[in-house]
Amino acid sequence: MSTPITTVVFDIGNVLIEWNPEYLYRDLIPDDTARQDFLENVCSAEWNLQQDLGRPWAEATEALIGEHPDKAEMIAAYSDRWHDMVPGEIPGTPALLAELKDRGVPLFAITNFSGEKFAEAQARFPFLKTSFLDIVVSGDERLVKPDPEIFRILFTRQNLDPRECIFVDDSKANIETAAALGMTVHHFSEAGPFRQDLVAHGLLDGQ
Repeated sequence: MSTPITTVVFDIGNVLIEWNPEYLYRDLIPDDTARQDFLENVCSAEWNLQQDLGRPWAEATEALIGEHPDKAEMIAAYSDRWHDMVPGEIPGTPALLAELKDRGVPLFAITNFSGEKFAEAQARFPFLKTSFLDIVVSGDERLVKPDPEIFRILFTRQNLDPRECIFVDDSKANIETAAALGMTVHHFSEAGPFRQDLVAHGLLDGQ
């Protein structure tokens, strides 16, 4: 007999709130080729990941400007105008979060996020403060998904059985790690299919 799913563990970026550097840099660097070069070779995903691993933004910005002084203004904007990369909520998922909370479903989150920026996101989106029993933030733990250790932090800290949890994330790599650890998983694309999955597991009523 399979273990009933009782608990939902959320990713946050591009599941609950949207994040994409393109929103900012389409404005700052209108040329597609130049913008792609900047986001691949200057303010790259690898550079941003170090902030998700706990490097302070001031330190990261200063170091990168030292390498590319001609792009100082563009580099500084990545932090100074971070909210321009976050246009708002993902349609439908904050409502699902609220519905789950109203039903008394235990809710947790594991997110790859700079601790500094996550505090800003919580101030802007209050449901990120009020919905979860615990949030594992990569910048605080100096671990990022898909490292299985960041999942184990939540399991240990909250005494969770992964077999009782469904984990939702937009990243295939993160989903694969969660599944390997025994969690039920949902590879997020939009709120509708996710809701159907929650209904199928008895966590929400069908509509």
